Amino acid sequence: MRSSFCMRAGQNTVEYLLILAVIVGVVLVTGMGLKKYMPRLFEQVSIQITDATRQLGRSSGNID
Repeated sequence: MRSSFCMRAGQNTVEYLLILAVIVGVVLVTGMGLKKYMPRLFEQVSIQITDATRQLGRSSGNID
């Protein structure tokens, strides 16, 4: 009876490790896929933040 419990506990561990491996694989593949889009995305966000801060400065009466 004890051996079936140990086998089941080992089976659960293997199942969790396989799930973790699949999740890590998906994250890595997604990261590599997005790698070419990230610089452009950060540039666009930076431009939007800069424009927003300039507009806030102008609306508060500050001059560039």
